[in-house]
Amino acid sequence: MKIKELLHYTYIFPILAVGYYFSGLMGTGIVFDVIAGILLTGSVISAVHHAEVVAHKVGEPFGTIILALCITILEVALIISLMVAGGDQAITLARDTVFAAVMLILNGILGICILVGGVKYYEQFFARTSATTYLVSIVSILILTLVLPNFTSSVNGPFYNQAQLIFVSIACLVIYGIFLMVQTVRHRNYFIVPEEHPEENYIPSFQKTLSSFIFLVICLAIVVLMAKGLSSTIENMVQSLGAPKSLVGVIIAAVVLLPEGLAAIRAARSNQIQSSLNLALGSALASIGLTIPAVSIVCIMYDIPLVLGLDKKDIILLSLSVFIVMLSLSRGKTNILYGTVLLVNLAAYIFTVIVP
Repeated sequence: MKIKELLHYTYIFPILAVGYYFSGLMGTGIVFDVIAGILLTGSVISAVHHAEVVAHKVGEPFGTIILALCITILEVALIISLMVAGGDQAITLARDTVFAAVMLILNGILGICILVGGVKYYEQFFARTSATTYLVSIVSILILTLVLPNFTSSVNGPFYNQAQLIFVSIACLVIYGIFLMVQTVRHRNYFIVPEEHPEENYIPSFQKTLSSFIFLVICLAIVVLMAKGLSSTIENMVQSLGAPKSLVGVIIAAVVLLPEGLAAIRAARSNQIQSSLNLALGSALASIGLTIPAVSIVCIMYDIPLVLGLDKKDIILLSLSVFIVMLSLSRGKTNILYGTVLLVNLAAYIFTVIVP
């Protein structure tokens, strides 16, 4: 790779962010935290660039799968590290983080993509079969993990006992595994829209793709580490505003999801709404389908109680979000109304977090 390419901001920001994180300056003052925030934002933008390079090389839907899996693995690592450190005080952390991620993806990322595409192109078209395949898997896992625990009777409260937790974890992995087989092998055509001018597509070299993949992992890792490092600052800011502590999880989830969100929005602006759907819905599915089994294993190993069931208010908001997404994607085309309604749902979710 040429030296000129290594001096591009997408390589400089992650390197500076890694150095700054290990310098120990984070959390020592508001100025240093602002610098950390700038480096974090630059790393997010860099991650989007490197993800697009990898996606151009491997093609769809593999490019979106790689980004979704990378972010989900790092999200799992963040949740597990906080749970192990927090002990019994972190029994709702996995539930709150997964729920926040799902709500931000279904209402926020998807809503912005549909709205941006609708404003620019009036209508955008995608394969209905892909949306149906995603939603069937997502709804099943959501009910099994976040709703059903409220109605089992083996243990009091919104808990699963160990046998139930193992069963649900296996069920999540089976659904996600079969979905990946459908998406990449058996029905790959569901998730691909033929390019109008395929000869214009840019195909990066193997060396550039490999370096972009390495820097993609570095970017995502440093985003999660810096988000964790800034969590106390964010928590203090939320407390000073008089908002509930649960808002901290929403903010951290939003930071972690920024790379996928920006990549999905850029795809929508380029009239590639199918790629946006692959990123958004694929992230939601990976987030719940992989996070819950991983967290369950850790909780069983360390004997940490795990609250999974949502309260009534959150179940209503989740049901509303899923129902609106299903209606919005049922026709295979989008418009600005669908995006607007989803963003209103997101606003209602965030508002009820702040004013429960």
